[in-house]
Amino acid sequence: MATVSHSDINHDISRVLITLMKGVTYQEDNPALWQSLLNLQARVREYTALLGLEMILDEAEGYAYLRQRASADGDQDVPRLVPRRQLSYPVSLLLALLRKRLAEFDAMSGDTRLILSRDDIVDIMRVFLPDTANEARLIDRIDGYINRVLELGFLRKLRGQDDRFEVRRILKAFIDAQWLKEFDQRLAEYREYAAGLQPGVEEQC
Repeated sequence: MATVSHSDINHDISRVLITLMKGVTYQEDNPALWQSLLNLQARVREYTALLGLEMILDEAEGYAYLRQRASADGDQDVPRLVPRRQLSYPVSLLLALLRKRLAEFDAMSGDTRLILSRDDIVDIMRVFLPDTANEARLIDRIDGYINRVLELGFLRKLRGQDDRFEVRRILKAFIDAQWLKEFDQRLAEYREYAAGLQPGVEEQC
């Protein structure tokens, strides 16, 4: 019977940790690495806890990521490895609309991949943006918001199709069901933005 050496285990832990530190780990992207993460998750949680981080693992959806651990009362503050940033209104709007579309998709479809075209995204956003007579400029702006969401990892371009995107399911972890219940109120705020207000949401990634 073959045995696994300590050096092999340490190598696997290193690969898992380095991948998590770089961003979200998806089962579909690297099944072998994903299996190592599942097998070693207790050790991975111990290591990340030392850095003030916790691993969020969703086996059903097939993703894992690190987030800053909330400090308990009396604990000494640990320097943040995961920075907080303020999202602009249009980017927070796009994330909200994508999350709502994902919820609707899950309720109506047996598929696991929500694919949207660039035109789809333009159509769902335009009603919440200030009116403009310059259609080309509007589309350029929305392309910028799409690129930002791509950078954040909530969208992924389909290979060989620059105008089609997969909505990554990790978006469900950042915008939860409770948030969706308040979505109508948030949309009212977004409509007010079109009249000059600029609400935003805090980002942690």
